[in-house]
Amino acid sequence: MPETGDAAPDFTAPLANGDVDSFTLSDRLADEAPIVLAFFPGAFTSVCTTEMCAFQDRLANFNDLDASVYGVSRDSPFTLNEFRDQNDLEFGLISDYNKEVIDDYGIAMDFADLGVYGVAKRSVFVIDADGEITYAWVSDDPGVEPDYDEVEAAVENAA
Repeated sequence: MPETGDAAPDFTAPLANGDVDSFTLSDRLADEAPIVLAFFPGAFTSVCTTEMCAFQDRLANFNDLDASVYGVSRDSPFTLNEFRDQNDLEFGLISDYNKEVIDDYGIAMDFADLGVYGVAKRSVFVIDADGEITYAWVSDDPGVEPDYDEVEAAVENAA
């Protein structure tokens, strides 16, 4: 699992942004960093919905810091677009349908009792313009949300 000070694993994945586009992390660093990658287990679940809506509520603060926020989950880009629409999310959601990004970041977890395997642990990474991880938070408890003030402070420090 990458930690603060490590190079962020680069990736290309579908981006749900009202349409479906391609997102390549390294291509976006120069114009959009710091970038917040907020990984969540699944769209339309209670804590994940609360978390993504909390990022939406704070989006103006991130925009003021010239930062970009992206949610990341195993859901399909079509599911993520519906999730965006139903929750009025203005930031893009990255579909890691093939679990490649989750594996590269080392944050896969299972809900074996539910028969669900390889979803993202709730995690937040802040990545600066050089592609360095300047903040990393990973929870082993899917019911715990990140400290949003701490994420904002990390973005401010990375800007």
